[in-house]
Amino acid sequence: MRYYISDLHFYHGSLNELMDKRGFESTEAMNEYMINKWNAKVRRGDEVVILGDFSWGTAEQTNDILSRLKGKKYLIIGNHDRFIRDKNFDTKHFLWTEHYKEIKDNKRKVILSHYPVFCYNGQYRLNEKGDPKTYMLYGHVHNTFDEYLINDFVSRTKSYTRLGIDGNYREIPCNMINCFCMYSDYTPLTLDEWIALDKERRSKMDIKEMAETGQIQL
Repeated sequence: MRYYISDLHFYHGSLNELMDKRGFESTEAMNEYMINKWNAKVRRGDEVVILGDFSWGTAEQTNDILSRLKGKKYLIIGNHDRFIRDKNFDTKHFLWTEHYKEIKDNKRKVILSHYPVFCYNGQYRLNEKGDPKTYMLYGHVHNTFDEYLINDFVSRTKSYTRLGIDGNYREIPCNMINCFCMYSDYTPLTLDEWIALDKERRSKMDIKEMAETGQIQL
């Protein structure tokens, strides 16, 4: 089984009070909760693709966290993954580390990037049933106003139709999924699980609610 998750930010204790407002009583409590959620889902032979910003800790601290997490791990490098450049980090914890990668997942192309890619490779590809053949998975923006803007872009894009080579007008595909860990309660999810969660979450996004919770000012 292959899973995906982004922006865990192990050892980034300030996220309990700032930005994410995760609410854990301590950095250690946050780390332990995320480890437990990961290991409750992932088995030894499973694969987990981390879409960046895995750890704010030192190389030694990050080595320790990775040694406790089950599964085969892969990293799309995020802007906060400073440990990756430390000579004391054991790179063997990851089967590969990349800034951008395209892979296959159950006959679908998956675009992997820490940063959202608005016009991604294969965006218009559909299968014989008209279902998307490509998904763009990203992180970086957490649950900020930037994510609202992305949702607005996705909604606007899907509201347009374009003439296809078959002579019929079709809705423009736009399948961008934010794999932010808090959306899944810090649990890695499969592509299909993220697709279902993303669809439900985006349908409920409300700019008025964001204003009421202090994320934006109207």
